[in-house]
Amino acid sequence: MTSPYPPSNFGFLAEHDALFVELTASAECAFASDPNTTLIKLRQLGEALAQHMAAISGVEFDDQTSQADLLYRLNRELRLEPQVKELFHTLRIEGNKATHRFRTLHKEAMDGLKLARELTIWFHRSFGTAGTSFKPGPFVPPADPSAQSRQLQADIEKLRHELQHANKALDSSQQLSQLVEQEKQEFEALALAMEEESRALAKQAQSHEQALIQQQQAYEAKIRALQTQLTAQGENSVNQQRQQVASNTKAASDTLVLSEELTRILIDQQLNEAGWEADSQEMTYQKGARPKKGSYRAIAEWPTQPAHQINGQKERADYVLFCGLTPIAVVEAKKENTNVAGKIDQSERYSKGLSVEPPLVGAWELAGRTIAWPADEEGHFKVPFVYSCNGRPYLPQLAEQSGTWFRDTREPSNTRRALPRFHTPGGLLNLLERDRENADKLLKQEPFGYLRLREYQQKAILATEHALAHGTRSALLAMATGTGKTRTIIGLMYRFLKTERFHRILFLVDRTALGDQAIDAFNEAPLEQNQTLSKIYNVAELGDMAAEAETRVQVATVQAMVKRIFASDTPPPIDQFDCIIIDEAHRGYTLDQEMTEGELATRDASQYLSSYRRVLDYFDAVKIALTAIPAKHTSEIFGKPVYTYSYREAVADDWLIDHEPPIRYETLLTQEGILFEKGKPIEVINTQTGEVDTTELEDELRFDVDAFNRQVINENFNRVICEQLAEELDPFGDEKTLIFCATDLQADMVKRLLDDAFKALYNGSYNQAAVAKITGKSDKVDQLIRRYKNERYPNIAITVDLLTTGIDVPKICHLVFMRQVRSRILFEQMIGRATRRCDEIGKTVFTIYDPVDIYAALAEVNTMKPLVRDPHISLEQLVDELTDEHQLENALNSPGEQQGESQADVVLSQLSQKVMRVLRKADNKAENRPALKQKLDDLQNLWGVEPNKLHEHLHKLGPRQASAFLRQHSGLIHQLAEVKHLVGSERMPVISDHDDEIRERSQSYGVHKRPEDYLDSFNTFIKEQINQSAALAVVVNQPRNLTRQQLKDVKVLLDNHGYSEANLQSAVRNHTNQDIAASIIGHIRRAALGEPLKPFEQRVADAMDRLYTQHDWTPNQRKWLGKLAKQLTKEVVLDRDTVNQLPAFQGGAKQLDKVLGEQLDNVLEELNEAMWPPKSA
Repeated sequence: MTSPYPPSNFGFLAEHDALFVELTASAECAFASDPNTTLIKLRQLGEALAQHMAAISGVEFDDQTSQADLLYRLNRELRLEPQVKELFHTLRIEGNKATHRFRTLHKEAMDGLKLARELTIWFHRSFGTAGTSFKPGPFVPPADPSAQSRQLQADIEKLRHELQHANKALDSSQQLSQLVEQEKQEFEALALAMEEESRALAKQAQSHEQALIQQQQAYEAKIRALQTQLTAQGENSVNQQRQQVASNTKAASDTLVLSEELTRILIDQQLNEAGWEADSQEMTYQKGARPKKGSYRAIAEWPTQPAHQINGQKERADYVLFCGLTPIAVVEAKKENTNVAGKIDQSERYSKGLSVEPPLVGAWELAGRTIAWPADEEGHFKVPFVYSCNGRPYLPQLAEQSGTWFRDTREPSNTRRALPRFHTPGGLLNLLERDRENADKLLKQEPFGYLRLREYQQKAILATEHALAHGTRSALLAMATGTGKTRTIIGLMYRFLKTERFHRILFLVDRTALGDQAIDAFNEAPLEQNQTLSKIYNVAELGDMAAEAETRVQVATVQAMVKRIFASDTPPPIDQFDCIIIDEAHRGYTLDQEMTEGELATRDASQYLSSYRRVLDYFDAVKIALTAIPAKHTSEIFGKPVYTYSYREAVADDWLIDHEPPIRYETLLTQEGILFEKGKPIEVINTQTGEVDTTELEDELRFDVDAFNRQVINENFNRVICEQLAEELDPFGDEKTLIFCATDLQADMVKRLLDDAFKALYNGSYNQAAVAKITGKSDKVDQLIRRYKNERYPNIAITVDLLTTGIDVPKICHLVFMRQVRSRILFEQMIGRATRRCDEIGKTVFTIYDPVDIYAALAEVNTMKPLVRDPHISLEQLVDELTDEHQLENALNSPGEQQGESQADVVLSQLSQKVMRVLRKADNKAENRPALKQKLDDLQNLWGVEPNKLHEHLHKLGPRQASAFLRQHSGLIHQLAEVKHLVGSERMPVISDHDDEIRERSQSYGVHKRPEDYLDSFNTFIKEQINQSAALAVVVNQPRNLTRQQLKDVKVLLDNHGYSEANLQSAVRNHTNQDIAASIIGHIRRAALGEPLKPFEQRVADAMDRLYTQHDWTPNQRKWLGKLAKQLTKEVVLDRDTVNQLPAFQGGAKQLDKVLGEQLDNVLEELNEAMWPPKSA
């Protein structure tokens, strides 16, 4: 067996590096005698190509970087086309398998050579001198010594099936025995021939290996030199080089059209990765391939009969997937550039026409049915699941033309959807056996009692279950911060798992602290028989990513899932989770953008997609998202909320705490601003080095309060605020404070100044541990957060962004804003840190301290859409898109954002905007900077255009002429970088030592600046509304008959008109200097009837005294009545339903009634009567 070795299919690689040639020659040479080595060498080739690309584009890697991780980084920086990633991926996977496997089949090695050739052609078109015009010629396959053996195996399988079909004993067939014997002889001969060839080529292989080792060393040295050279050139050069590489690879990718054969090889590989045996050339129906018990086979070209033709011509399904003897899915596989979504209909036709006769077992039988699933028009779906694919990885923006489209035919309401991969056999069996209809029925019957949920939490669960029962695959729950979203989700998850509605749930968070918090809740919140979720079900914690069969809940961060899916040798199957619950869903989606048609044609979709979204799109799972604020981008992904429970509603229901009007501090500097005079020396902080530089001011400089602590640092402003705070905050008390700063630097300063202020006030009794900085830069930050939450100290935390969302510390009663916030979502999340009830410390309101006029900043939030939509699209990329002939043509022929414009016009507009920003800023500063002025004069001579008019000039030229101008002035990017350098960074905060002092401490009530004006307007409002609102009339005339719903209606009515209990309390205190904690009922009756205000706790205490004296209670009954009184002070209205929901009363109203000698109703009536006696009504 010494067939002449064919000429190499990879000769063109000699232009790039000798190592590439040696690796491919070794792979081809080893094919006949050792196909394992072929795949291993091809994997090494893939690694060498990736390292070459990384080195020339400045993507960092070292000896420890795995190929999977390097490809992930390359894709992140160069945005490789999906089919290129798939070629790299397949060579890596097959090479890894060959390394760990004793024997590889020649067929797999041949496929590897074909895919490697396609990849190297792409590489050569990207980086070779011929560029995209390179014509490679046909692939010349090496002689395959195993072809005869494979044909024999096919004949044997076919004959076996025919004998079984004819009910003949296999061992009695002489023909079968002869074929088996012949196969045995052929196999032995092949093994011997391979052994001989291996020995004959041993010397050649040895010299190959020695040459390879030398070339590998030379290559590694070359790569290191490239990396060093690129690093020395600086960031701008690296970006330009990277942009050039991305442009080359994009152009080469556009020429990459995979043949039908290569498409099938990729689809085979995708099926193999999902756990199916697949080989569309060898494992076909015609070659005798049949399903086997205990095997998961993807058999190609399976015959089906169209439903409406009895004797018509048979059609063949591209693949039928079998779990044992059961056909479970049909796959229609078409060439790479076909519209995939539309071919699902064809798969459905095959499902209806497939014949299921013994020994085959119908999938409907496994599902416990007697007949297959009825189709809409005619016939039945014999196979429940259908796919359509073309080997191209899924792109949401090219959904219909990419990915693996799937439909579950069992329900007419099930729509088709695109997936990134195929399901595993286990995943499809799980889908088949999971009875959704029955699970939905069980959910309806499942009681809520043991979950001890509040009414709105129960409604949220029911709304979600209702949406899912109607076929929705994503649901959004909008619940205010502090309303117990985690508790709601625990209830929802438990119900899903108990009724088998879902098998495995992924709980996704975006920070470790939130994951830890969720795990604590799963370990603590009691469910049925006081068992917790993690005691009943196996919960895998953060970092525990080993997928075990018994794991029912996995807690993970988005970052960990991205790494596990996109930078791993063994990504999880798409059906590992059938439900994903996303916590704090408003975070993490800011990159998600719809692409215009023009952008789609000329740019990579991954530029517009966040990591969060990619994780969600990867799994074939129902998505349930939770948010406190349903932002626009959240609703675009998950749809409109299925249930909303707002902060104001929760305050009206007494589940959350309201805040008083913010306390504004006006200082000398916030009123007058900070002014630096022209020509004076000023100190700035160099953000690169952290050092203080001195510079002379070219012009007058003024900062208003919105720039404080960001653009200008004035310690005196921070000091007077800290001294004022020291008089208001108690560093020894139970109430906690959270201070929001602009930067880590300011947080350190505020810690020092607060320590000084408290020390001056309390001398030796002050403990500096009371105040702590908790930011991302703090030491052992998770430990600090736990101490802040659970221990006495620190009770004042200073943060930048770490504690803005998702961390629960109910004892927070004070929020201090030392920075302005321009995001309403972020602001509402910050406020949400203090809204939780904390009965333990008697929290009734929380206070906001506002020295930076945060409400004024929020009012100015502007929602205008910028012209440069994606900040990640660099100047280099825009220039490249216009100057590269291929990309320019593509953009000119693709539609823009408005009628009559092309994508090239859009690119030119975006480029003009970026150029204008740089040069206009330079023009403003040039007068006082001689070097900058000289540079702009030089550029004017070079360009023939005034620099500050260049953007207009480019715009007037239009895309084609602008492209010619940019090619003529190819140094433009470098020139603009020099201008930027001369302009200097704006991010250098100025240090100010201007004196400051507190001018005013005030609280205002919306339009009413004075508390008495606010109270007068409230009085007028109540008198006007008393005859309009039935609930308000009950409060005024018969408060003892007031129901909880009426109380809520009244609170919502007042709230909508700007009157809240917290504001009324504050206004009374500021107006009368008396702190009377009256209830909202008391405030209304004062306004309507002139009834004096009385602390509500006092009303309750007086009513209890009357109750105690009128009855003869036992000590135990008195104890329970005391508990009832304590709850009444918080609830205002107490009835049986409320008693049932309160954790203080285990056993609910029924148990309490029993303890009180069946007098609960009388007690509640007498209490109401005593608190609101008829005579005062």
